[in-house]
Amino acid sequence: MKRLTERVHHEEIESEEVVWVKREDARSSSKLPIVYSKKYAVRFAGLERLHPFDAAKGKHIQKILCTELNLNDGSFYEPKELTKDQLRRIHTRDYLRSLDWSMNVACIAEVPVMAFVPNRFIQSSYLRPMRFQAAGSILAGKLALDYGWAINLGGGFHHCCSYRGGGFCPYADISLLIIRLFEQEPFRVRRIMIVDLDAHQGNGHERDFTNVAAVYILDMYNAFVYPKDHAAKQSIRCAVELRHHTEDAFYLRQLSRCLMQSLAEFRPDVVIYNAGTDVLKGDPLGNLSITPEGVVERDRLVFSTFRTLRIPVVMLLSGGYLKESAGVIADSIANLRQQGLLD
Repeated sequence: MKRLTERVHHEEIESEEVVWVKREDARSSSKLPIVYSKKYAVRFAGLERLHPFDAAKGKHIQKILCTELNLNDGSFYEPKELTKDQLRRIHTRDYLRSLDWSMNVACIAEVPVMAFVPNRFIQSSYLRPMRFQAAGSILAGKLALDYGWAINLGGGFHHCCSYRGGGFCPYADISLLIIRLFEQEPFRVRRIMIVDLDAHQGNGHERDFTNVAAVYILDMYNAFVYPKDHAAKQSIRCAVELRHHTEDAFYLRQLSRCLMQSLAEFRPDVVIYNAGTDVLKGDPLGNLSITPEGVVERDRLVFSTFRTLRIPVVMLLSGGYLKESAGVIADSIANLRQQGLLD
């Protein structure tokens, strides 16, 4: 923790307002604590199609939610883009400078042809949308403290740490959110739990919070796919290493056991829930076999566990590489509301 916070400057700056909302504004607003911006979408002259990630997943979810929950565009909170000063609260200067080289960004985005594209286009078409999504994670964190829950229709870049990106994750939004919560809410937030249920190990935040007692990490992931980061695993306090093609029954039993074990060991002030849908059967990268119904039940189990205890939950979408992921996520959010877990 000291390694990260040493780089943080503590002056009050006007730019804080781009991602933090005043408590009284949040409570008086008719908006739901769901964060989304049209600027989340990656548009890069078709190059985004070279990666299996649905670059417009947030947009698709938002449209479905508007129909299913009778919402409109004004029902959502919209973040503003993170500035370089804000990014430097977690990221090293060398890492941020490395993003000025197209080849480095191509490696992070896992789209090799991007190495031959002028960096200014990469900045505007890929990195800028990711800065908006990262800002959305931070805004969702603040809203969760006020409402008891919040959902960012993006973010969850759990492969990026303070000094290295990877796995389509250029910014460490989870680590940045944690640092900001500790700094901005020292009386309300002293202990944070990460529940990472993306199909892949969350090695980014695990590297950032090695030996940090105030951050508890629960991680369930396929042990036989990327990133296989054995050094980062040392930070996981409750781990389940899944095999290929794990199905609903075993998955949900393990999740229920881990949630109870984690709460017996650690009582958080807020939970960051990384709700990747790359666990779905048929996902080309997760290689698990969870059904849409299993994902809906997974999300219900997580929310009910912590909402019953009045522990705020911040949900980030993370990975999910099937076109049907957006529909599954929207159905899950609608179910959470029907279950009374999004009051």
